[in-house]
Amino acid sequence: MRNTRNRTGVISITKLKKGESMDKGYFYRVTEQTPTRFWINNVTRKQADQAIANGAVGCTQNPAYTWKMLINEEEKDYALAKLDRIIGEYEDDETVQVVLQRELVTEVAKRFMPVYEKSHGREGYVSIQGSPLYEDEATMLKNARFNREVSPNIMSKIPLTEEGVKVIEVLLEEDVPINATEVFGASQVVALMDAYERVAKKKKEMPLVYFSHITGIYDEYLKKQVERNNINISEDSLWQAGMLVARKVYKLTKERGSRVGFIGGGARGLQHFTEMVGAEACVTINWKGTADQLIEQNPPVVDRFNTITNEKVLDELLSTLDDFRRGWYINGLAPEEWEDFGPVELFRSSFVTAWNNTLEYISKRRKEL
Repeated sequence: MRNTRNRTGVISITKLKKGESMDKGYFYRVTEQTPTRFWINNVTRKQADQAIANGAVGCTQNPAYTWKMLINEEEKDYALAKLDRIIGEYEDDETVQVVLQRELVTEVAKRFMPVYEKSHGREGYVSIQGSPLYEDEATMLKNARFNREVSPNIMSKIPLTEEGVKVIEVLLEEDVPINATEVFGASQVVALMDAYERVAKKKKEMPLVYFSHITGIYDEYLKKQVERNNINISEDSLWQAGMLVARKVYKLTKERGSRVGFIGGGARGLQHFTEMVGAEACVTINWKGTADQLIEQNPPVVDRFNTITNEKVLDELLSTLDDFRRGWYINGLAPEEWEDFGPVELFRSSFVTAWNNTLEYISKRRKEL
């Protein structure tokens, strides 16, 4: 097999002719040489196939996914056909969107089922997150159970808020695999590990549990804060901020011997994958602009995650940026602050906008039918 790029720039895998040799693709080499695994984010069905062919072993979809599919040139007719049918079955637009999201994500989950089966349920998961407009305990539980019904490789994606911790504990007792998302602070990771252990004391076996540290969004937020407030800080130190917190929370899980896994998320540059290489972690990135670029560039596989932290860089960040400090320290954020933490609000804002866009689209389409 080898990677090829056609006239449209799409990367695919083709069979080698007899006698041909090949250089293994970047993500396959990462998997062979390190414990780091490649996950793909918010993909079309075709992109899911391409990602799997290039070594992806998992997938995350977020609440913006339905809107992205409705406006995607490749998927919009397919998504619209599903929407028209679902509108005829439900009178409530919010319910229509929840059902549509599940159907669209299910098609991607089907593509990852061979990975799930081959790994005996250790890989091949596709995580799905419910409405960002209703994140109370009852609604999150209802949506998580609803989404989980369709396939064993559906992983429930739950925001790690005060309410979210309660939801996660209930779902773990029901053997539901978890991706705890919207994680930016060390205090959130400690709370998740504690919740996991509370449930593990009651059960012989536990489902897979990950937390997603949204490293790229953290960097984006801090950069905007520096620019907005004209803060004097080294660009080199600022560039490392999100990754330093990612390493910190990862180290916390290892020190405690926790079975909670790590996902790196929110990539805003190639470095949000390459700087994670070496971690026993899954790193989720978009296909277009990140995964396809890494495949094309085919950089060397280098363990950069386990590098020694530069204390001068850390000191500058801690002394200059309050919101870095709040994420870094174990007691930096109280549980009641998680949901309103600046990086979380930035991250969620895109979900809320996309969810509302879809609701407006559904309402308009209902009137047209």
